[in-house]
Amino acid sequence: MTTGTTPPQRPWTLAQRAARMNPSIIREILKVTEQPGVLSLAGGLPSPDTFPVEAMREATAKVLADTPKEALQYAASEGFGPLREWVAAQLARQGQQVSPGQVLITTGSQQGLDLMGKVLIDAGAPVAVETPTYLGALQAFAPYEPIFHSLASDSAGPLPEAIERLPHDAPGTRFAYVLPNFQNPTGRVIPEARRQAVVAAAQRAHVPLIEDNPYGDLWFDEAPPAPLAARWPEGTVYLGSFSKVLAPGLRLGYVVAPPELYPKLLQAKQAADLHTPGFNQRVVHQVIRDGFLDQHVPTIRARYKAQRDAMATALAEHLPEGSEWAAPLGGMFFWIRLPAGCHAMALLPKAVAAGVAYVPGEPFYAHAPDTRTLRLSFVTLSVDDIRAAVAALGGVLRRHLNEELAEETP
Repeated sequence: MTTGTTPPQRPWTLAQRAARMNPSIIREILKVTEQPGVLSLAGGLPSPDTFPVEAMREATAKVLADTPKEALQYAASEGFGPLREWVAAQLARQGQQVSPGQVLITTGSQQGLDLMGKVLIDAGAPVAVETPTYLGALQAFAPYEPIFHSLASDSAGPLPEAIERLPHDAPGTRFAYVLPNFQNPTGRVIPEARRQAVVAAAQRAHVPLIEDNPYGDLWFDEAPPAPLAARWPEGTVYLGSFSKVLAPGLRLGYVVAPPELYPKLLQAKQAADLHTPGFNQRVVHQVIRDGFLDQHVPTIRARYKAQRDAMATALAEHLPEGSEWAAPLGGMFFWIRLPAGCHAMALLPKAVAAGVAYVPGEPFYAHAPDTRTLRLSFVTLSVDDIRAAVAALGGVLRRHLNEELAEETP
């Protein structure tokens, strides 16, 4: 006779929204790229060679010498006043009329996306996104249980007619999320005429816009057109970041919101973390207050442009016929569409085995992913390593296509 034991009762019951939280495929791929010998074109990481280490060291010493108690104490949830004033002044140079009272300093612009989800999304509410769109935004919004609506898009961004149809196609859409400048993942920029049409369509549809602009300063030949927020300030929330022009480890971004929305975002921020680290805010302000970025950012642009050119040359030399891409005018990414018969996700293990990693395009789609797409970052590797990595990728693709052809040949 055997006696059984009652299994212990599980102590934790997860919220239903937790089921919508999934690991970032990019973070999982980055773990793979830590293997020796793998050249990574996967991560959307700024080049560490651009980090202003000496300026940060001097600013840190200055802050600790002049205002140590204030820098290490709890601070205002809105953010460090002089930094908010600096942000408002910078945006005025882009044509935006922004009061410092509309600027909320966030713990990276990723937190800004989370705050937007908390304040604007109810379960079952439609949210419109580009096709494809930033994976981190899908992850930030998903726990609030929206119904994602994919906006038809082309090489110039979302189609205005798709936005104008939102009251019919997705009634009650809370907002349309767009990245006008050097979009992650495609690298595309919305041109002037399309920006005007997108804003006009959103106004007619009564659908507000969330404009995410982490890459706007990383242009190579000419600055992008004025922001969407400059055209419709009362209907647009604007998100910016210091990660791509200073250092991502500081986790410093900002949200610019219309006055009617700002108080609720502030309350959501207070509930999340009280405030973004005041020490980091003061150090960054100390670095940038006297025009440092006007000298620093052009050096980043020059570096990234050279790396962009190296990748464009390598792609033309090594990718098989039928591959499609366009050289980006700024930012950090190439978006590739592989020839028929190639599945980017399925080919990733073969690429890693050959010493190169990339990000498959599938996770960037809210619906109906294009399995032939992938994203390549060109900013973290040297020019020589870019050439080697693209050559290795081209070899993987050619071998796969040759195998496919051999199987089809009787």
